[in-house]
Amino acid sequence: MIEVKQLTKEFRIAGDKNLTVLKDINLVIEQGDIFGIIGMSGAGKSTFIRCLNLLERPTGGSILIDGVDITMKKGRDLLALRKSIGMIFQNFNLLMQKNVSRNIAFGLEITKVADFVIPGIDKEDYKELGFFQKRKLKKKEIQRRVDELLRLVDLEDKKYEYPSKLSGGQRQRVAIARALATSPSILLCDEATSALDSRTTDSILKLLKKINEETGVTIVMITHEMNVVQKICNKVAVLDKSEIVASGYTEDVFGDTSSEIVAQLLGGGEV
Repeated sequence: MIEVKQLTKEFRIAGDKNLTVLKDINLVIEQGDIFGIIGMSGAGKSTFIRCLNLLERPTGGSILIDGVDITMKKGRDLLALRKSIGMIFQNFNLLMQKNVSRNIAFGLEITKVADFVIPGIDKEDYKELGFFQKRKLKKKEIQRRVDELLRLVDLEDKKYEYPSKLSGGQRQRVAIARALATSPSILLCDEATSALDSRTTDSILKLLKKINEETGVTIVMITHEMNVVQKICNKVAVLDKSEIVASGYTEDVFGDTSSEIVAQLLGGGEV
């Protein structure tokens, strides 16, 4: 579970002035939710999601994941935390010089041999192994995990292709597989379907829904697309002028048009 308490984020601008991007944000995201964050341009959506994995350090408040305040994490503890939080982006952010398999494996490959986790082997038993034994097991486990993820995202036939040969939807599937490589409990999606056409968007949403149902991963989605929230998110929060003005189950939030900002969003206002 993610608990956001009185979260504030300010940026220093000209002189000694500060720009408040997030103000007193309070939010609870339950384990297994597909939670949408939506609002007008400049409302603070992207800053909020970047605070959840500390790509942006909050100015104030706390973010608790399973009861642990992650804003206190630094160094190795922060690196370990980020293994449990995957992230996918609008522009895919793939490594163009690596094929699909190597892109998915990248996060696992850069994990130190000593820190690598092999399913089915006790941590203490693993520590007793020699370096070359650990390296051999690591390579074997990485390949097993890559093949497993290729099946999940339906790209088994693209294993050795390079990103330049893939469609936008295929690139995003690779990005999703890469984000899932370390078996995170949370998946952050920053405008993950904005660069895709409507048909490809639908296929990516179905994939995310499938991943959520099969793995139980909590998904937090930043989007300006109303149809994305309505199709996939069970809960939603509406950001307006740096503050949350509505949150709850998607049908309840969008069913209450007494809120001016919600009415604008439903009416097709630019978001």
